[in-house]
Amino acid sequence: MAKKKKITKNEIFTIYMDFVVKNESKPDDVSDFCKETNIKESDFLDYFSSLKKVEKAIFKELFLNSIDVLNESEEFSTFDNKNKLISLYFTLFENLNLNREFVVISLKGCKNQLQSLSTLSSLKKSFISFVEELKLSESIIPLEGLERIQQNFINQSLWFQLFLTIRFWLEDTSESFEKTDILIEKSINTSFELLENKFLKNAFDLGKFIYKETFQKNAQ
Repeated sequence: MAKKKKITKNEIFTIYMDFVVKNESKPDDVSDFCKETNIKESDFLDYFSSLKKVEKAIFKELFLNSIDVLNESEEFSTFDNKNKLISLYFTLFENLNLNREFVVISLKGCKNQLQSLSTLSSLKKSFISFVEELKLSESIIPLEGLERIQQNFINQSLWFQLFLTIRFWLEDTSESFEKTDILIEKSINTSFELLENKFLKNAFDLGKFIYKETFQKNAQ
């Protein structure tokens, strides 16, 4: 008798998502979930220590899949930073649209905003890695000596913008989610206008001068 093939991580993703959509709720217990879906519990635990980790991994996978789709396009590498970010948004939200039932149940099932932030924590790490590769702190507002603080500020600001866009999309009832599309373009355009604003650059130049004249001299 042939040995039963071990379940894969991607198969667990599919089974979990199907379970959530079918039952219109998230499972509470690993053992019960495995029993109901005919997954060997030991196989499940080889990949994940909890159901929450499966959910986080699914959202990360949706994001990474969006990156893979973009990288398949030769055109994408020629885009400037703003258009790379806009392309990522539209590709990610297309992916979310394809899995909307699951995403809505998962995120609307969170009791509060902190819980939904936790659910998206793995996606957040991947998103911030993408933003860091754009090197926005170097190309837009270089600030010698404070690069890490500046990059962290940009990372967190752009992440919060994405999170708010996801929350908006969850409630969007417009045809083909056109209101979300409008929000994406307007919010990213506004973010880059702020980053590229000469007044903001001058403010950072002033901050750099004060930093050098005050803190660096005191440290000598």
